[in-house]
Amino acid sequence: MSDKRNRDHLLTAAECAERLGLTVRALRVYEDRGLIAPRRTEKNWRLYGGAEIARLTEILALKRLGLSLTRITILLAGTTPDLGQTLRIQQSALVDLRDRVEHSLSLVGAALKKISSGQAVSISELITLAKETRMTDLSPDTVAWRRYEQARPRTEVRFEPEKHGSVVGDFQFETGDVLSITRRDGGLLAQLTGQSAIEIYPEADDLFFYRVVQAQLSFTRNDRGDVEGVVLHQGGYEQTAKRIDERRARAVADDLEKRVKDKIPFPNSEALLRRVIAEHQRGEPDYDAMLPALAAAAREQAPIVKAELDRLGTLRSVAFKGVLQEGSDVYDVRFEKGTLECGLTLAPDGKLSGIYFRPGL
Repeated sequence: MSDKRNRDHLLTAAECAERLGLTVRALRVYEDRGLIAPRRTEKNWRLYGGAEIARLTEILALKRLGLSLTRITILLAGTTPDLGQTLRIQQSALVDLRDRVEHSLSLVGAALKKISSGQAVSISELITLAKETRMTDLSPDTVAWRRYEQARPRTEVRFEPEKHGSVVGDFQFETGDVLSITRRDGGLLAQLTGQSAIEIYPEADDLFFYRVVQAQLSFTRNDRGDVEGVVLHQGGYEQTAKRIDERRARAVADDLEKRVKDKIPFPNSEALLRRVIAEHQRGEPDYDAMLPALAAAAREQAPIVKAELDRLGTLRSVAFKGVLQEGSDVYDVRFEKGTLECGLTLAPDGKLSGIYFRPGL
């Protein structure tokens, strides 16, 4: 029995391929991979409806992000099409690309203006231009597909104490934060410096995931098979930590505890915050003074931060409040038309590893 009303909304293989800019052969490949399952007529002709078009849109978006068909197959296996998520990823990637291109164009324009007026472009400016105008640096593809991969559903495997227990230990990130992995009955806990311990669940031998946030941990081993590091996958970024001994981990915890208790800010913390605010007000954040993960996130947020600072007007005062449990120096910052609570953290090398702005009371 046929349903003409539904047939009116279905496309043949040739029609589907033509409208999406594909080939019929590509459709067959995706079908063979189990990515799509077109309906069949009584004569065994393939028909493509809304679900198939949505899945093909996902495939094309991920291919544009640079993923191989093998990787796409792994990502989409067992999932239903999520067009909204795909479009949000594309939107984020395009906005990020637009912002970075505009920033690079402003740098090039400033350099050209200097040259036309007979001024020399400094070595520092040339280095900044070299970094900011590389097209590889402008591509948001890696971050976008990582966000997609990190957001996909995870499947828990059975916890095996002897196998999975080998990842227990302490690991320090470039930010200086320590991630401690400990045993609990039937599983593992992960605790980042100054934060609560959270359960993690095995996905494979050295792969674990959180349920409360879209984040995963992948542990790395040396040639002897010993766990020597961990990678945190979250927000489209990857942060690597190296294994450290318990004594060093304890020293980090003790130092943070003292800073929080005695309200000890980082050296020159206030001056640094004032500088960061001034840079954002000018629309010229110093990304080189930030760790890579923070710099990438700051680029995305820079237009929003500048708009808010423009609204608030002239800076009036900066007052230190204390140190949060996770290590951020916190300030009340008063402007002509309102207040913000601002926090910042520094990595051991002195670079900014975290910063936030939120409405004050």
